[in-house]
Amino acid sequence: MKRRDLEKVLRELGWQLVRHGGRHDVWAKGEREIPIPRHAEINELTAKAILKDAGGRKR
Repeated sequence: MKRRDLEKVLRELGWQLVRHGGRHDVWAKGEREIPIPRHAEINELTAKAILKDAGGRKR
């Protein structure tokens, strides 16, 4: 999955970009934070796990 597609889904779920790190960006919703790899292409299993943790649907 492309990172921009994953970020689009996170925004739709109400998540916001908090900060950029060296290898990951950190997204937050309320008190919860999720690190997102800063690769152009994110492994499908990783993307599904991120979406599951974010409370979204699997793609």
